[in-house]
Amino acid sequence: MKKKVLILGLMSLVFADVHAVGNYWPLDSLRARAVSNNKSLLMEEQNKVAAHYTHKSAKTNFLPKVSATGAYMYTSRELSLLSDDQKHKLSNIGTGLSALVPDLAPMSAHLNSAGQGLVDALHTDTRNAGVVAVTLTQPLYMGGKIRAYNKITEYAEQASGTMYDKTLQDIIVEVDDAYWNLVALHSKKKLAEGYKTLVDKLESDVEQLVKEGMATKSDLLRVKVKVNEAGVALIQVNNGIELSRMNLCRICGLDMDEPIEVEDNIDNNTQTAEAIGNGELVNQAADNLMQQAESNRKELQALYLKNKIYDEKIKLARAEYLPKLVLMGGYLASNPSVFNSFEHRFKGMWNVGVTLNVPILTWGDRSYKVKAAKAEACMHRYETEEVREKIELQVNQCRQKLQESLERYQTTVRSVDEAEENLRYANHGMKEGVVTLSNVMEAQTAWLKAKSEWVNAQVDVRLANLYLRKAIGAIDTHL
Repeated sequence: MKKKVLILGLMSLVFADVHAVGNYWPLDSLRARAVSNNKSLLMEEQNKVAAHYTHKSAKTNFLPKVSATGAYMYTSRELSLLSDDQKHKLSNIGTGLSALVPDLAPMSAHLNSAGQGLVDALHTDTRNAGVVAVTLTQPLYMGGKIRAYNKITEYAEQASGTMYDKTLQDIIVEVDDAYWNLVALHSKKKLAEGYKTLVDKLESDVEQLVKEGMATKSDLLRVKVKVNEAGVALIQVNNGIELSRMNLCRICGLDMDEPIEVEDNIDNNTQTAEAIGNGELVNQAADNLMQQAESNRKELQALYLKNKIYDEKIKLARAEYLPKLVLMGGYLASNPSVFNSFEHRFKGMWNVGVTLNVPILTWGDRSYKVKAAKAEACMHRYETEEVREKIELQVNQCRQKLQESLERYQTTVRSVDEAEENLRYANHGMKEGVVTLSNVMEAQTAWLKAKSEWVNAQVDVRLANLYLRKAIGAIDTHL
């Protein structure tokens, strides 16, 4: 992933250098620029990173956990195992015995000292107490909870990858759509300029005819109206180009005032409809296209993975009320220690054992949670089936749209040929005096309409092909 981000960054720098030489932007350059600057894609990438580490974290639940705990406490009073009266009696045990047994009088001092030693030995001095514990915990059986959670995070990581790919495809489609619309507007600008040249020449010719008395002032005014209309159309096309350029800059993360001149053009009418629209997609059966969609569509892949997640959630709900067996071991040390009376030093002991937790009475809680998890899984399967049906409808609609656009394009090609022939005939006829000015203007208008529809049809074929490839998940994301 990091390598891919680095490659995209380097590609953006290369394309920036290319752009510094001129304002031409190839489609691949704009795609790479959009991918490297799109915030939604960057968020999906971080989502992949988060899902990856969540899965790695889930794997650690299979391994033993070791923890250390330390505590210190100071108390205002200490614990005492002897009462004050007992301490007094033990400290003066020799004196007390010598009073009862006079023969023990010579030993009273030794007995008093021994009693005091016992009092001192039972002195706890717990005002300063410290405890250190090291614990090892190893799950032996958790009802399948750890395995189910590990599977959930694994499927979630795979789903995040598919959603990243879907976002990447959406960006490429968005760039291509904006790009080809901008290309169409540039072609329409050339048409508008060509039409403006035609009416300007017609105006010049009519002015000459007026001087020669072969045309009226009314004819000249009608031509001037067409000249003005051509000028307005050219302004509108230029405004459309500017708005489309700004939209493409927004998608690609460029400054709004960045000049963009597209390299592609659609002025060559020698291209076949199949070459423009990848006609083999239309020739494929709908079932074959739907099979490709089921295999390639990232939304379906993500939904299938989520179905598996919900299946694991059922196991997770069931595991909550199954027996749980855990191996535990550790070492506990304290100061003062009590292993050899009370000593002011750290001493401890090892321990090892197992804990078993078996739910006995839950009042149906386990059954309710499992049934709820099953209902959620079933609901999500219905959602998956609904999305699949919508995708099938989308594939058929896009296929029909491509078929329609291909037929329309072939029709517009013939219309352009006929309009150009008609315009040539009208111009020649006007020079010969056999065709009226109205017929010439009608021929010019018909030529402009035919060429505009031809441009629209060619862009529609490209975009219909683009959206059919998106519908079957066949967008090439290799930049």
